[in-house]
Amino acid sequence: MLLLLVPLVNYAQTDTAKLNMPLKKGKINYEETVTVSSKSSEIAARNKAIQWLVKQFPNNKVALLKKRTGAISGEGTFKVNVNPSGNYFWLKFKVDIAVADGAYTLNVYDFYEKPIEKGVSNEYSKIGYRWWDYSQGHPWSAEDKPLFIGLDKNSRALLASFKKAIDQ
Repeated sequence: MLLLLVPLVNYAQTDTAKLNMPLKKGKINYEETVTVSSKSSEIAARNKAIQWLVKQFPNNKVALLKKRTGAISGEGTFKVNVNPSGNYFWLKFKVDIAVADGAYTLNVYDFYEKPIEKGVSNEYSKIGYRWWDYSQGHPWSAEDKPLFIGLDKNSRALLASFKKAIDQ
């Protein structure tokens, strides 16, 4: 009987590494560069990027234009449902947009997760440690895979939304 369980345990551990998250210096990081053919002014280009950021995250009170670099910075959040019982996570992250030479670069990084379920502290914490354990075959809970699938799906949808808005 024990031999029948070994393949299942082995599968459960190796299944965790099947998600391919984009990493930069070992941390989850999504990046998209969009090159545009129109030569709008740099001010108009930055305004377009700021409008996209505000539209995506209307509750975001932080949409800063960094004077020294000209980059636009803000924060975003999205909700990831992880099981039918109603548990979910809020994911919070940083968003940077650089505009230069007819190209826009969106960078989404520095993810934090906040579980919403009974018996959990409901505070934000960095998601990096959780991802590292998960990717090494040591998930913290059964909700890890849907959490990371949701993070990836929402982040990629955000990149697609950015590309579509800039291309218009």
